Order: sequence, then structure tokens, then C-alpha cells
Amino acid sequence: MTELIVIRHGETDWNREQRFQGQIDVPLNATGHAQAARLAARLAAAPPDRLFTSDLQRARETAAPLASAWALPALPAPGWREQRFGVLEGLDVPTIQSRHPELWTEWLAHRGDYALPSGESLREFHARVSAALQELVAAHPGQRLAVVTHGGVLDMLWRSAYGLPLDGRRDCAIPNTGINRLRWVDGRLVVDAWADDAHLTGLNAGAARTT
Repeated sequence: MTELIVIRHGETDWNREQRFQGQIDVPLNATGHAQAARLAARLAAAPPDRLFTSDLQRARETAAPLASAWALPALPAPGWREQRFGVLEGLDVPTIQSRHPELWTEWLAHRGDYALPSGESLREFHARVSAALQELVAAHPGQRLAVVTHGGVLDMLWRSAYGLPLDGRRDCAIPNTGINRLRWVDGRLVVDAWADDAHLTGLNAGAARTT
């Protein structure tokens, strides 16, 4: 059995603006840095064996206080990047609706095999996340691993754990710096706890759903 603590990055300005981030390198905002600091303070007493992070800036900046608290290097893992949204990356929702109404309609259908121009379909994205997960657990059997990643990646893990289809909107909460505890047991992903953000109580954070 391999234990996994999988964490979404802290808040960015683009989260608040409902702007598609995808694989653009966006930094945390002040709230995101505060979230990351609270996360590290909460988890400081229970270090994992290894810490991995998506190589995108918002994930790396979230991982940095954890790395310091745990005295562990934050190892970059590109396979844990957010889904690639192609031509929509960098655009907010009103701009997409104005410039690309047909793409917005297609996006809202949330079909597993649909890929935006220059983007990844959910099926391609799911395959990438599954490969990253299996590579990690195969290399570190029996260990306790922490991964800082993105909302879309967590959605793929949730669907994998519960055998849900790739079609359709996500149906789970994925707060910024939420703590998600999973196990890899006999080739299966098991969810023990999800979306635990008790460390953010009293912190003014927006409803940051955009990936």
C-alpha cells in the first residue's frame, strides 16, 4: 500500500477572474501564499517520505512552504500539470463567450473525447494523470507521498477512484490547498478523506473553480 496526500495549489488572480490557466505559468496571489503557509503549518508535524509538485509556478510556490517545514526537496513532476486548454488558455469566460461561442458551447458539454484546438481531451488528460500516478506508486511502494497539483488532476483522480465516466462536469469539491488523502492498494485508488481545508478557516478566499 502507498499513501498519497494530494493537494491543489493555492489561489491565483486568474482563479478569481475565472480565467483559464491550463499550462500557463501563473503565480499565486497574496491569498494563495497565505493559504500555502497555513497548509504547511497544519501539516508540519507529519512529513511524508517524499514531496512532488507539478512544475508549474502556482504548484511550486504552494509546495515551497511544505518543503521548508518538512526539510524535503520539492521534486518537479511535469505529468502532474493541469489539463491543456489550447486556444482558451489565458482567456476569461466573458471573452471566450464573445470570441469563441462555439468552443464555449462544446466545452460546456464536457464530453470525454472532445479536445479544444491545441488542447487535451479529458480522455488524453486522464491517461496522462493515470500514467503519472502509476509511475509514482511503482517507484515508491509502501511509502507516504505528497503531491501538489491542480484542480483538474484531482478531478481525474476522483473519477478514477469511484469508477466515474469522463463525460460530465466534476461532482466533487476541490478547494485551493485542500488536503486529499488517498491510498493505492492492490492496483486500486481509494479515497480516505477529501477536500479538507479546515486550515483556511477565517481566511478570505474567493470561490476559485477555474482550472
